Amino acid sequence: MNTDQFTGKAQAYADARPGYPDEVMEYIREFVQPGAVFADIGAGTGIFTLLPARYGYDIFAVEPNTNMRERLAVTLEPYPNVKIVDGTAERTTLPDHRCDVITCAQALHWFNQDIFRAECRRIGKPGVLVIAIYNNTPGGSSIAYCKQSTDAFFTNPNVREFPNPVFYTRDRWIQYMTSHSHDPLPSDPGYESHIAEMNAIFDRENADGRLCRDVVTKVYSERMGVSED
Repeated sequence: MNTDQFTGKAQAYADARPGYPDEVMEYIREFVQPGAVFADIGAGTGIFTLLPARYGYDIFAVEPNTNMRERLAVTLEPYPNVKIVDGTAERTTLPDHRCDVITCAQALHWFNQDIFRAECRRIGKPGVLVIAIYNNTPGGSSIAYCKQSTDAFFTNPNVREFPNPVFYTRDRWIQYMTSHSHDPLPSDPGYESHIAEMNAIFDRENADGRLCRDVVTKVYSERMGVSED
């Protein structure tokens, strides 16, 4: 089950995954009216959710994984405008036609595209703005996931790119490289060899104790109507 892929990885995810430039939220706000209601689907540990939360928008943060949801609650504890919801992209449990904006950050490729599209129509108001955000690392698998999922989901989206360079210390690099769904856990047989390989990459590529990745944040947005009920 996709909902189990990140069990045991929430802390590493929260500590080491790249954030999103402030310019991303400034760009999104150009299309969003004051008082808009957001649904952030696959909210994870809240790395993206923090951006609209800081502006005071009412947000439903939907996350199916218990481990991630527990860390999400810690991240969002200062923001009473955010309600954490145990739900999936395909079954958010949110009320009909409640949301002005639906976001998913680093998550669209995990969803059943057709069912999620129908769920967006159900929970979205007429003309709901649906946004997918990806942090793409050169040479990383997210580039392919991003293209495949956005090509399948959107019809004619607006697309913007924002530079988002990330600098890793050794400790953060190791955390980052244990935060992906395919990375082994400490209890897995291949964990030690994986860590040795990640340390070798850091040794080879760091400059003055920091390893840089020229991440690019891509934002896809499109308005969607609601189906007749």
